[in-house]
Amino acid sequence: IKRCSEIFEMQVYGLVKRLSITGSKPVVGVSGGMDSTLTLLVCSEALSRLDREASDLIAITMPAFGTSDRTYNNSLKLIKNLGAEPIIIDIKDSCIQHLKDIGHDINIKDVTYENAQARERTQVLMDYANKHGGLVVGTGDLSELALGWCTYNGDQMSMYGVNGSIPKTLVRWMIDSVVENEIFPEANEVLKDILDTPISPELLPPDENGNITQKTEDSVGPYELHDFFIFYSLRYGFGPSKIYYLTKKAFADDYTDTDIKKWMNMYFRRFFTQQFKRSCMPDGVKV
Repeated sequence: IKRCSEIFEMQVYGLVKRLSITGSKPVVGVSGGMDSTLTLLVCSEALSRLDREASDLIAITMPAFGTSDRTYNNSLKLIKNLGAEPIIIDIKDSCIQHLKDIGHDINIKDVTYENAQARERTQVLMDYANKHGGLVVGTGDLSELALGWCTYNGDQMSMYGVNGSIPKTLVRWMIDSVVENEIFPEANEVLKDILDTPISPELLPPDENGNITQKTEDSVGPYELHDFFIFYSLRYGFGPSKIYYLTKKAFADDYTDTDIKKWMNMYFRRFFTQQFKRSCMPDGVKV
């Protein structure tokens, strides 16, 4: 908890510096997932340190084709618990029009269908920020950036990123430490539910019961493995064979050798092929 608290301070003061220089209001797209939750908490605390009103926080939730009732309601609850007023902008009609404009069949739920939603959200955030003197604060984390699990010129882009050097597994611990430290006690209940929500980009429609169907780790692999790969490849510069050996030792009771090799191949392939997304990233605090 102590280490998470120190990291939270780094995130907060990095944003405090940027907001004090620009005089902007933080603008956040809130999905009800962990990444946008941590970003929202950092923004709220940064405004408090600057002695600015909670209402300066511009929190926008943008439901689309894959938004579940659970994440939508958690978004609204969290924003209100932090003393801000949620701004709801439904982007379904905009995405339908865009897909029609480019001649894409809306029934074909492929990468074009998914990315159109992510890019529409970014356009809304950027234009709303321009209109209200805001600074779009990004939500993407280190694991997503390493894997390229983000939409180029969509959620990959912002005006400042607070989670850029926070791996996905740490994002969970960060939110948990906020709960443990009672930093936002009025939000503890909704924060706990957000931590229990499956990780998902929510770009594909939910099931007939309104539950999330698109789970990130089913597609890209377990984040606990990828964060392990990131740590030893980037921090220590170890090669694949050594990382594979260490992973087998560390996760012997959790994953088969075949699974480890499968997800490690996924990590290295995506890491190198997705470099172009990291070559044009916004500023962010280095943890």
